[in-house]
Order: sequence, then C-alpha cells, then structure tokens
Amino acid sequence: QGQLLESGGGLVQPGGSLRLSCGVSGRTFGTFTMVGWFRQAPGKGREFVATIAYSGDTTYYADSVKGRFTISRDNGERIMYLQMNNLKPADTAIYYCAAREFGWRDYALGENYGYWGQGTQVTVSS
Repeated sequence: QGQLLESGGGLVQPGGSLRLSCGVSGRTFGTFTMVGWFRQAPGKGREFVATIAYSGDTTYYADSVKGRFTISRDNGERIMYLQMNNLKPADTAIYYCAAREFGWRDYALGENYGYWGQGTQVTVSS
C-alpha cells in the first residue's frame, strides 16, 4: 500500500509556472510523517526540493527554490502539490514525490523516504 503517482510536468518557458500533483493509493497522506519532492537533473544526483510534515503546517525547502516553490497537501483527498513559479532552466529535471512513515530528522535525505513515485519531467526552456 502507498503507491505514489506524479502528474503535471511539461515544457514551460523561463519565468513560467507549473503545478505538480502527487496522488497516493491505498492510504492517505495523513498516515505518513513527511511527504515531499526531490528532483534529478541530467547527469546529476538526486536533489531535495521540499517536504511537508504530517501536521501540514511545517514545510522545508531547498535554498534554490525557496520563495518560488510551494508545497501543500490535502490529507483527505490523498493529493500533494508542488506549485512552481518563476521557473528557471536550472529547474529542469525529473521530479519525484516521496513519502516516509517514520521520523522527521534529516528530511533532505532521500534514503529516509521509503515510498517513491516514478517521476514526471519538467523542462524549462525558451
């Protein structure tokens, strides 16, 4: 239980916006301690983007996206979002949603998340 599926990626011009969605099957996001987003650009390692705690009122962001991206979730509807504004070419990557069942420490480490989606491509280019 707990399959994750992302949607909402695509091609956008620099300065544009996209909203990514992540759905979960078989359970609600409220049963995870933290859910978040990571990304991987071509030729680079996986990078933390943002995460949100069970309560929904505690969020963390990578410095590179702070002020431009917003993470949110609706526990009842099993949907999590990543609103991305003022996109830059450096944001081009495959974006993955992830969830963890235990703890909240080291929230930026992907190894602490046991559930992953298959990813959605975001390309920022003119």
